[in-house]
Amino acid sequence: MRFLFRKQRMVKALVEAYLDNLRNVQQTFSRAIDSCLGDDASCDFRTLVDETHRFESRADDIREEIKTLMYSKVLLPESRGDIMGLLESIDQIPRFFEIVLNIIRTQKLAIPDLLVSDVRELVSVSMEACDLVFRQVEDLFQRGRRIPELLDVIDKKESQCDIIERRIITTLFDSDIDPFLKIQLKELVVLLGDVSDQADRVSKRINIISLKRRV
Repeated sequence: MRFLFRKQRMVKALVEAYLDNLRNVQQTFSRAIDSCLGDDASCDFRTLVDETHRFESRADDIREEIKTLMYSKVLLPESRGDIMGLLESIDQIPRFFEIVLNIIRTQKLAIPDLLVSDVRELVSVSMEACDLVFRQVEDLFQRGRRIPELLDVIDKKESQCDIIERRIITTLFDSDIDPFLKIQLKELVVLLGDVSDQADRVSKRINIISLKRRV
């Protein structure tokens, strides 16, 4: 029994390492976007894209470590399924970060001045939603009681991002920007909006796992 408790503590420690790494992915992503928006000229966009990829790969490695440990009988089968499903769902968030940065790099996109303020707000609110999801995961493993409260706040952040996203797309198509560029920028904005959508989906999944534990 003591052996099992030790392995469960190892799972918890790995999940904390996984979250720390996701925060690194989030930080480099935010800095890369800041450099695109002209907020931080000292940042090299390409270097930050590479760093984002490196941290995302490290997160994948940690997730595989957690999977291996959990399937060596460290948790009950139903708990293993819940946790692995949760990690797979969270993993979509850094994946969106990478897709956004790769689109900017490969298509050599520049954010037009008329969109900068709204894009900055969309990214800022999306990052707040991600921060709250990470806190929710911590709360789940610490068996805290803030999950419903955070669920509600994340849902509001997601709705706020939807409004900003629609505003950006309206501004974009009301402008005289080249039509092909409009399509490229719309794709980018929709992907940025997917970050908060995914945060909301993860949040709801965490809430379900928490409710199942109380039954």
